[in-house]
Amino acid sequence: MTAISHMTTAMTERAAAAAARFVVVLGAALLTAVSTALAQTSEAAESSSSDIAVADAVARGRAKYAQTCAPCHARAPGGDMRYAMPGTRALAIKYRGALPAALEDRSDLSYEVLRVFVRNGSWSMPPFRPTELGDEEIRDIAAYLAVSSRGQANANR
Repeated sequence: MTAISHMTTAMTERAAAAAARFVVVLGAALLTAVSTALAQTSEAAESSSSDIAVADAVARGRAKYAQTCAPCHARAPGGDMRYAMPGTRALAIKYRGALPAALEDRSDLSYEVLRVFVRNGSWSMPPFRPTELGDEEIRDIAAYLAVSSRGQANANR
């Protein structure tokens, strides 16, 4: 073999090795990019499905509140407590302005708090059995009240 042949062969081998290293590095970069994109897509899908689940809970909670709670705890028309529902009027007397009388205006009514009052009753409010109002329904009502109280807070700004 001539010197030129050896140089050509050596250059070809080095070029092939450099090309192989480039392919490995490029493959690793592509794999990283694809993995990152898939993770972000998965997180976005989870976030989106979580948002949908919350919106569904709020809608169910609004309907259940209207059916079960509002007959006693609805807001007073025009804020006039003379026409308030009995539960709203009782809470207005109890809290004397320290807390909103209308449950939809309260931001402190978590599932745990609601469950205590729903299961045990309070003053003239009777307790509700799980067959009358299930824990998931109480969770939905709590989700609705959290949203309605934020809306009321924004309206007061």
